[in-house]
Amino acid sequence: MAELVQPMDGILVNGKAVGLAAVPRRRSSDLTARGEPMVWAMGGSLAFGLMMIAGFMGLIFWSGLTAFWPKPVEVVTLTSGRIIAGEPLRTESYKPEPAALAALPAKARAEIEAHGGHSSRTLYHVGNFDFYGEDFVWVPALDVKSVSRPRDIMLIERQEWGALIGKVKSISADGRKIEAPDMATLDAAQRRARALRAERMSIEKHEIGGINRELNDLRLSVRRAELDHGEGSPEALAAAERAARETARLNGEFARLSAKVSAIREKEDALTASAAEIGGETREFPLANFVRYYAANDLTLARKAGIYLARWGEFLSAEPREANTQGGVWPAIFGTFVMTVVMSLLVAPFGIVAALYLREYARQGRIVALVRICVNNLAGVPSIVYGVFGLGFFAYVLGGSIDALFFPERLPSPTFGTGGLLWASLTMALLTVPVVIVSTEEALAAVPRSMREGSLACGASKWQTIKWIVLPRAMPGIMTGLILAMARGAGEVAPLMIVGVVKLAPELPVDAVFPFIHLERSFMHLGFHIYDVGFQSRNSEAGRSMVFVTALVLMALVLALNTVSINVRNRLKRKFAGDKF
Repeated sequence: MAELVQPMDGILVNGKAVGLAAVPRRRSSDLTARGEPMVWAMGGSLAFGLMMIAGFMGLIFWSGLTAFWPKPVEVVTLTSGRIIAGEPLRTESYKPEPAALAALPAKARAEIEAHGGHSSRTLYHVGNFDFYGEDFVWVPALDVKSVSRPRDIMLIERQEWGALIGKVKSISADGRKIEAPDMATLDAAQRRARALRAERMSIEKHEIGGINRELNDLRLSVRRAELDHGEGSPEALAAAERAARETARLNGEFARLSAKVSAIREKEDALTASAAEIGGETREFPLANFVRYYAANDLTLARKAGIYLARWGEFLSAEPREANTQGGVWPAIFGTFVMTVVMSLLVAPFGIVAALYLREYARQGRIVALVRICVNNLAGVPSIVYGVFGLGFFAYVLGGSIDALFFPERLPSPTFGTGGLLWASLTMALLTVPVVIVSTEEALAAVPRSMREGSLACGASKWQTIKWIVLPRAMPGIMTGLILAMARGAGEVAPLMIVGVVKLAPELPVDAVFPFIHLERSFMHLGFHIYDVGFQSRNSEAGRSMVFVTALVLMALVLALNTVSINVRNRLKRKFAGDKF
């Protein structure tokens, strides 16, 4: 048999030697056929997306972290003779009105025209809403005569009416008036006033509030006896007599506490300060209304850092004030945390059990495929629809039935028949259960079939195999679904606006009053707080910084919850990393 040898200068085609130059080559001018342009396009898209995320996060972090840093106070004298004192917030370019331009000198008008007819203006936080009726003022550069920063001007943060910018003329304490008090004297008087205020509010909230709860419970017990046994029955009369005795005792205790509160309030009202705004108008204010104060233009770096940290401490631990534009967000932080935890506890068993049935028990066919399609479609339903369903089914149907069965004496005032923490958590669990089902199914499918077969071959039942073999190894994937569910549930606002979230919740859903966890109560939420401050406050500028700070806290809370879940997931991954065959 002859050996076929390929010539060095060609190849064999149909048994004939053909030169390489004779073989036609496919040439293409289409760059996409080589792939490099698509790689650059995909890489560029990824980089652009990462830059947008980084820019958004940077904006939130910068605006949130710098919101509480104390700013200097400038005293601006206008050409009209008016004097304005306030914190400069930002400067922007604007186009003056033709009438304003015509009134300017020729040199100033020419300078503005050289800049395309634009000038600048600065936004000042002037405070003193009870003096001026406005918190913020735009000051055009055209109207500025002079700007100074006097060292003795003070910024006083108050419980009501916002900030006060001016000077403290005198204080009244212990029946005497002290003119031009130094900071030590002012601090001592303010601490006394704040201590009296805290004592009074503690008595009103805890002791008097407890008496009011007992009186209400007595009234409801009489009503319950009348409903159970009929009006005029011996049981109802005995309940009324017992309630009358207890009411008399509680009224006596209420009178004693009211007298104590009145005495404390009298001492509190005797501690006052006389303060003047920059124009010289002077008014008297209760010292207990002063939260903190400082000479804005005479602060060391350490003093600025102290004020900054004190503001953060108040923000994270106090209740809101001034229509949520000042004070803290502790009730919103607590409400968001409790709602997210309750939602996770509700969504986990339902989502995992549903996924287990679909993957491990249900016979695969058209019905199961249809169910999976429906589950996937549920993830795309607008969240507000879930809120309407939660209000109609959970609150009105289930809650109304619970009230009729267990709380008839409270009707027509609803207990569970209105929005509350429980119904909000159930609504959010219903919203996020598709995410948990899909992720759990994928995690179950990722467990090797050989493990199931090995367990069954050793004599284990199907449930024992699922419990001891499948579920532990699928748990990292299940935790991923729970992490996504928590992140979405903590950030949703639209359903919560319908089923339980309020602008201000006077009582937390968890307290020291039996039964300690009150799932029927309304609550505050950080997401709704951002919406309320940003779009519902009387002054959008007053809530501007609060929006960024609250958004930063919400992101930190979600990150903290996710971090805990991710750590648990990573431990489970390491535990079963080499357990495959």
